[in-house]
Amino acid sequence: MTLSSTDLLLYCGALLILFLTPGPVWLAMMARALSGGFQAAWPLALGVAIGDMLWPLVAILGITWIVSAFDTLMEVLRWTAALVFIAMGLGLIRQAGAKIDTDSRLTRPGMWPGFIAGLIAILGNPKAVLFYMGVLPGFFDLRAVTAPDIGLILAASVIVPLVGNLVIALLVGHLRGFLTAPRTLRRINLISGAMLVFVGLIIPFA
Repeated sequence: MTLSSTDLLLYCGALLILFLTPGPVWLAMMARALSGGFQAAWPLALGVAIGDMLWPLVAILGITWIVSAFDTLMEVLRWTAALVFIAMGLGLIRQAGAKIDTDSRLTRPGMWPGFIAGLIAILGNPKAVLFYMGVLPGFFDLRAVTAPDIGLILAASVIVPLVGNLVIALLVGHLRGFLTAPRTLRRINLISGAMLVFVGLIIPFA
């Protein structure tokens, strides 16, 4: 195993910040929990988790052979990840007061529709695509990752958002009105944006 605990912790922190950034999955999770309780919401969380496992795997397998051939590309990817994080953070801060748009396809009742909705939400989410394909390579040296390393990265990519989504499903009955209030949503976006910028500033020197 070649991953350092610092790199893995930083990556988990970035995943947590990304999860805390409100988006369509949040509203879909809350809407399903309100309509059918935890039983209706957990399939969506599982579908999102599958997508959260696929994206990093595609990123690792697709980029590893490239960085193995070009030594300077790893450094370029690291700085690209930093710039992407900073841009995401600044964009979130700039649009802190914007409302979250929801997609009715994500809230259809039933276990199977919930699971499919989770896959749709994560596989079609530009924020997730940008993070896993553009930012993940900046956290690790993909020239040296081993099978156990990939397993740890995938585990972190699944566990962090899955736990968060399940917590939302359990507490949504009490928190939905609070989290979607414009004033509270603005504060969450401002804090999340600032944290994204902070992580972006740290990445090049981690």
